[in-house]
Amino acid sequence: MTTTATKKSETAKPAAKKAAASKAAAPEKAVVALTESALLKMPEKDYMNKDQLAFFKVRLQTLRDDILKNANETTEHLRENVLVPDPADRATIEEEHALELRTRDRERKLLKKVEQALARIESGDYGWCEETGEAIGISRLLARPTANLSLEAQERRELRQKLFGD
Repeated sequence: MTTTATKKSETAKPAAKKAAASKAAAPEKAVVALTESALLKMPEKDYMNKDQLAFFKVRLQTLRDDILKNANETTEHLRENVLVPDPADRATIEEEHALELRTRDRERKLLKKVEQALARIESGDYGWCEETGEAIGISRLLARPTANLSLEAQERRELRQKLFGD
């Protein structure tokens, strides 16, 4: 009987190791499977846990990649030399280029904020208000993943800017 028990425990060990290995790999799968609704349903005590940070890191990296892709497309588009004899058509093309450049300028500023947010994730400061130290909140971060201020702190800052032109 002891040999049967020993054989069962020996066969259970590799199975346990496989289960432990799959559990170790599971958090990576959980990050991919984590949805916005699952984030919102998480308890407050889990605020900015590994899964949430990984979710926002992926979201910010995707945003960064999209911005860089758009910038490359704009560069290629602006390099195209289109010779149009009609002055009205030339003016339209120039206006379209100006609009595209303004859009890329906004995206350039957003790219800087995305990079700062990714740095805050690495430093462990992501999700916390820079002014008050309070939690920014999952719903705000879902709406604006680059947010570095809580809603209340942002409202105060905007009011100061409106009043004092700061």
